[in-house]
Amino acid sequence: MSRRTISSLLALSSILAVGMACCVGATDIALLRALSILIKPDTSIDSLIIWEIRLPRTLAAYLVGVCLAASGAALQGLLRNPLAEPGVLGVSAWSSLAAVTVIYFGIAENWSYAAPVAAIGGSLLATGLLCCVAIWVKSTVTLILFGIGLSSLAGALMALVTNFAPNPFYLSDMITWMLGSVANRSLLDIALVLPFMLAGLLLLLSQRKGLTLLSLGEDTASTLGLSLTTTRICVVLGAGLATGAAVSLAGVIGFVGIVTPHLVRPLVNYEPGKTIIPSAVLGGVFLVLIDIGVRIISTNVELKIGVLAALVGAPIFIWIASKSGRHE
Repeated sequence: MSRRTISSLLALSSILAVGMACCVGATDIALLRALSILIKPDTSIDSLIIWEIRLPRTLAAYLVGVCLAASGAALQGLLRNPLAEPGVLGVSAWSSLAAVTVIYFGIAENWSYAAPVAAIGGSLLATGLLCCVAIWVKSTVTLILFGIGLSSLAGALMALVTNFAPNPFYLSDMITWMLGSVANRSLLDIALVLPFMLAGLLLLLSQRKGLTLLSLGEDTASTLGLSLTTTRICVVLGAGLATGAAVSLAGVIGFVGIVTPHLVRPLVNYEPGKTIIPSAVLGGVFLVLIDIGVRIISTNVELKIGVLAALVGAPIFIWIASKSGRHE
C-alpha cells in the first residue's frame, strides 16, 4: 500500500470513529443530526449531550490513543525491542503514583485538577531521571533496566499507598484512576494537557530519521552522523511528556502503545521512522472504538476503558506474536 492510501484510510477511519462516537450512547443520535450539531450547535438536548459529554470524551480517548501509540512506536524504534511500550520506562507508573498520592492525601478533593497536574509532574520527574541516564550511559539495555526498576519502585509505592487508603471513597478513586477512564472529561481537561501532548509528539516526530538510521545498528548510525545521545534524550523526553499527559487525562491504559505499531509496521516496510504517524492515528481510532464499546456493553457498573482495551489488545498481541513466530 502506498503512503497516500494508508493516510487516506486512516484519516477516513478517524472521521468515522469520531462521528460514530458522537452518535452512540444511552441516547442514540442520528448521524446527520450529530453532524449538523457539530457544525452549528443549538440549544437542544442533543446538542448538550454532544458538546458537553460525548465530544470531550471522544476527543480525550482519541488524543490518549495518539500519544500512547506514537510513544510506543518511537520507543520500539529507539530500543529496537518489539515489546517496548510507554510503560516500559516507568513513566506511566510514576505518573499514576503521583495522581494516586494526591488522592490519598485528600488534595484532589479540594481541587479537581490536582490529580492531572500531579500526574504530569510525576511523568516529568521520571522523564528527567531517564534523560540523565540517557546522557551518562552508552547501553540501551541499561536504559531499559533502569526504566524497569523505576516502574517496579513506583508499582510498589502505589500498592503501599492503596493499602493504607484512609477511607473506601479514596480507595475507589485510586482504583478508578488505575483502571483508566475518559468518562466525565471536559474540553477544559483536554486544554490543560494538550500543550504537553503536542510538545511530546513534536519531539517524537523530530526523531523519525534518527530512528530509521538506528535500525541499521548503533555503530552504523553513528558513522552516518547520528547523535545517539540526542536521539535518546528526545525520544525519552517526548514519550515521557506524551505518556504523562495521556495518563493525566485518562489514567492507566495498556496495550495501545504495543499493539498498534505492530499492526502498522508491515505496511511501511518496517521502517521505524515511518511507523510513528500511522501508529498514532490508528491508536486514536482504536481507543475511540474501545470507548464506544464501553458505552454499548450493558453492565451494572460502567466498564472502564483501560480494562476493555486490555481485553481486546491482549488477544490481538498474542495473535501478532504467534503469526510472527511462524515466519521466523
